[in-house]
Amino acid sequence: MTRWAWVIDQTRCIGCHACTTACKSENDVPVGVFRTWVKNVEVGTFPDVKRHFAVLRCNHCAEPPCVDVCPVTAMYQRPDGLVDFDHNACIGCKACMQACPYDAIYMDPDSNTAAKCNFCSHRVDEGLLPSCVVVCPEEALLFGDLEDPTSKVSRALKENRVTVRRAEQGTRPHAFYIGAHDATLDPLAARHDATYMWSDRGAKDERMRVPPARKPLPMAPPAPPARVAYDVPRQRAWGWPVSSYIWTKGIAAGLGILAGVGQYVDIGVSRTAVQLIAPIVAIVFLGITGGLLVGDLKRPERFWTILTRPQWKSWLARGAFIIAAYGAALVVWLALAIFADGAGLNGLAPVLIILAALTAGYTAPLLGQCEARDLWQTPLLLPHLIAHALLAGLAVVILVASNAETTTGVRAVFVILLLVTGSLSLIDAVKRHQTLNATAAAQALTRGAQSRFFWLALLVGVALPAILALAGGASLLIVAAALSLAGLWLHGHAFILAGQGPPIS
Repeated sequence: MTRWAWVIDQTRCIGCHACTTACKSENDVPVGVFRTWVKNVEVGTFPDVKRHFAVLRCNHCAEPPCVDVCPVTAMYQRPDGLVDFDHNACIGCKACMQACPYDAIYMDPDSNTAAKCNFCSHRVDEGLLPSCVVVCPEEALLFGDLEDPTSKVSRALKENRVTVRRAEQGTRPHAFYIGAHDATLDPLAARHDATYMWSDRGAKDERMRVPPARKPLPMAPPAPPARVAYDVPRQRAWGWPVSSYIWTKGIAAGLGILAGVGQYVDIGVSRTAVQLIAPIVAIVFLGITGGLLVGDLKRPERFWTILTRPQWKSWLARGAFIIAAYGAALVVWLALAIFADGAGLNGLAPVLIILAALTAGYTAPLLGQCEARDLWQTPLLLPHLIAHALLAGLAVVILVASNAETTTGVRAVFVILLLVTGSLSLIDAVKRHQTLNATAAAQALTRGAQSRFFWLALLVGVALPAILALAGGASLLIVAAALSLAGLWLHGHAFILAGQGPPIS
């Protein structure tokens, strides 16, 4: 069976950008985005400086994470290994951009859908070479079938020592490099300044603010300084809508858990608050969650396709059904509480608790599918999301319940949840991380661009509410609850932005 692959010979590349130009012309790539580009890195100290090139693009991985995370199969892998995309199916969720460890996917500003290098599939299917291969004046770009021992790709792999980008991600990329300098392929090996050789980097590109994560090995000679002289501007995929979605979803899920648990044990507030007020507020915040998710899509009019043509490996698709099932359970709960005088709630409570916990927690495996963002691959994320939901739900209950309805037990549980969420946040940020990408992102969280949100979240959202809650008084507890909700949002926002901070190309 055919398996297409690249071999990119950087010992031949002269950095002429002919491949970039040919790609744009052949595929009508809009201004400002790129399917293939040439990264320039200057290594050394004047006067001993050398410029190195690297041709970057989709790696057409054997195990492409962009395909697994896509909720509607807009990204798909053909039997010949080529990873292609369908403009007509894409909903613009941008999850594939977070999953690609090579920064190869962009949002097309004309169609508002995801796009990338697809090996010029329309040419390959006609027996032609990709356009970039045709125009390369030095034959630095080789394209062929890995299964054919006579192909240029197979011969080059047999005759040369090759490397791949970010092998630690386990995607098994099918883009092999001959003679590429480490500083061109390792995104964190070279310094990213505010300006490039010919241009500014762009106001939204914050990678230069990420502290360096690389530490020299003991007794190893220091590496010569390296600076990125040219790279293409990158797009930040997720911002405040995703941060807010995690927050509103946590509130909705926490209220459902408390409603279900409160059906069996006294949680320190009135039964009316547990049976009626909490589910009503949960439905409101679940609706806001849906609005944020749909509003953040580049093609929101297609949102319904995630339910009609789901790709079941994607936790985005699974999450949509979990949220829908949880919303239905809340509606049934309210109907039983209002029209059946509470009959049947005991039987529904376990279902509500399970669906609420799934609603709170499914974001952990979803972010786990975002292979490009190592900070999000933490095993502490699932317990953190559950604790986040419980704290958010209890805080809202404190705010909506009257002063007379809260007890010392509520205060104690509230303080415990504050300490648990705060500890998980701090431990996850300062612990030893397994990859340089995660280390750099954690440093952005604690010392870099997002540190102001992170430390404010711990101070205003954890420490101060705990002090106020322990001080006593219903009014102070209400203030503490409001501050804790603000802190949860601040931490979530810092976590989402910091994860996208380190360069990945």
